[in-house]
Amino acid sequence: MSNTPNIGFLSLGCPKNLVDSERILTELRSDGYNIVPSYDNADLVIVNTCGFIDSAVQESLEAIGEALAENGKVIVTGCLGAKEDQIREVHPKVLEVSGPHSYEAVLRQVHKYVPKPEYNPFLHLVPKQGVKLTPKHYAYLKISEGCDHRCTFCIIPSMRGDLDSRPIGSVLDEAKRLADAGVKELLVVSQDTSAYTLDKTKKDKNNIAFWNGMPIKNDLLSLCEQLSRLGIWVRLHYVYPYPHVDKLIPLMAEGKILPYLDIPLQHASPKILKAMKRPGAIDRTLERIKNWREICPELTLRSTFIVGFPGETEEDFQLLLDFLQQAQLDRVGCFKFSPVDGAPATEITEQVPEAVKEERFHRFMQLQQQISAQRLQQKIGKTLAVIIDEIDADGIIGRSMADAPEIDGVVYLENPQQSAVKVGDIVRATIRHADEYDLWGDIVA
Repeated sequence: MSNTPNIGFLSLGCPKNLVDSERILTELRSDGYNIVPSYDNADLVIVNTCGFIDSAVQESLEAIGEALAENGKVIVTGCLGAKEDQIREVHPKVLEVSGPHSYEAVLRQVHKYVPKPEYNPFLHLVPKQGVKLTPKHYAYLKISEGCDHRCTFCIIPSMRGDLDSRPIGSVLDEAKRLADAGVKELLVVSQDTSAYTLDKTKKDKNNIAFWNGMPIKNDLLSLCEQLSRLGIWVRLHYVYPYPHVDKLIPLMAEGKILPYLDIPLQHASPKILKAMKRPGAIDRTLERIKNWREICPELTLRSTFIVGFPGETEEDFQLLLDFLQQAQLDRVGCFKFSPVDGAPATEITEQVPEAVKEERFHRFMQLQQQISAQRLQQKIGKTLAVIIDEIDADGIIGRSMADAPEIDGVVYLENPQQSAVKVGDIVRATIRHADEYDLWGDIVA
């Protein structure tokens, strides 16, 4: 093993980028390379970058600089890699640059600088589910690349291209491998999950696929139906609010997939939504939320919003606050608008001053904290299913069905009956306390 080349790897950005990293690492391990956690003994370092907003670009450039300083041999890939000139202007010594989901290019570049080792299947075993950067009990399942929308604040299509859905059979094969390997929760991700296979139906109206010898419709509803048969948690992220999303809610009410919907609504002012090139019928959105909750009372709704978008007035912002009050969303993220090179919104002349953005951000978060606290108070006394993420000397930490890893709250657990529990178990817990984000409870037999 001492002669086997070592590859260092740094993954930045969103879960979609994490999946890209996992695929590259799987290919590297299959080729016989070692993956190491430090710069010191690495023959080469790969940095998978993010380039969505300016802060992410800066973080990526700093990470590249650190890798160059500590190691010297660096390959760059990922979203920021689509802007090679910007990278080389700051770091001209990087060896190679490639864009997002450029798996084959990255492998060719690694082979160029660190020749492929002689493969020994007994020394370089790769699990069927591939190399994963998440804990063993949950995994991200990416179902498509790219996006067909042209939101004015976003440059993802210019980096990752138009929508390109994976074949449903390939997605289900991967999901089954993960479930067979012990994964208890699948987090379905893409740039626009609800658009899954719409690019294919444009070419084939029937769009029927075969999996396990059976015909299945090639769409998101059928995908969720099939995933539900794996007997594990299935959580949907980045669901653009198309009308056909309504069809998913009965699956949640029936317990087939988690009653959790992550819909990035972005704003509530019709004027701002129009400027963003986002759906603007906010009254219709409120009506749909009401209908969803009537069908599935346990539904958890997560969303993200942007404050300080160019042209946003105090009246527009108040419409957003009014929407929060009416929608009573469970989980909410908020971002201050950040100019991004190449995004049309950056060129709008009516830019909102930074001080105003900051003030609106705090008002927004203060209101949402009150809403979140009130909604979590309603869970006190209830017994919930909780998946265990961590056990250490300080206690047990898990997540309910309402909590996605790393972005939502957690459940702090006591184990009064000393039940045998381990990471990845799904237990029942009675909730006895809540704050704005998290729950506290006791494991019950």
